[in-house]
Amino acid sequence: MRVRLPARSSTITEVILYITDIFGHVLSNHQLLADDFASQGYYVIAPDLFRGDPLPWTPFEKLGEVDLPGWLAKHTPEVVGPIVEKVLGHIKEDFAPTSIAAIGYCLGAKFVIRLLGDKKIDAGAICHPSFVTEDEFEKVTSPLIISAAQTDPIFPLESRVKTEEILTKNGTTYEITVYSGVVHGFACRVDPTIAIQKYAKERAFFSQVAFFAQHLK
Repeated sequence: MRVRLPARSSTITEVILYITDIFGHVLSNHQLLADDFASQGYYVIAPDLFRGDPLPWTPFEKLGEVDLPGWLAKHTPEVVGPIVEKVLGHIKEDFAPTSIAAIGYCLGAKFVIRLLGDKKIDAGAICHPSFVTEDEFEKVTSPLIISAAQTDPIFPLESRVKTEEILTKNGTTYEITVYSGVVHGFACRVDPTIAIQKYAKERAFFSQVAFFAQHLK
């Protein structure tokens, strides 16, 4: 587990549960992003979701070359979900913060949506979500911000439209931004030398920070 301390306060009032993608909390990109959220005054918890078995770093376009189905079979929601719940329980018991947010990338988005649906966190952010069902979105009424890629076969246009219809019907406070010129994974894994990718990643981060500032106690 990685713990990132806030830059300007020793009092734990606002916690972000940082739920990674398939590459886990050991990926340097995730550690840097956790630091970025901590620099905004949040206490950040990034748990080891995969018990030391994250998928080795692989570019999105080359995931077909690794045994992703085999890895996913070992790390199903039934396996990962209880880890997320246990960490959240420790956050509430050990720190008793005034508010808790969660951010999830790709696979991690599913668990953020489940926590929101069960009213266990105060606000959530998801980036290029994977495997989130319509039934899970149906339960969300707490504030949610979604950062999506224009080109994303896992969360394509029709899924984005349907998600927005559901959230609107439920009266959920939500924000959804679609970034052109980027693909699935952009919010945590981009080539910073490509201007449009760098812009999308940074813009998504600052939008999430502003959203949490607005909706956390």
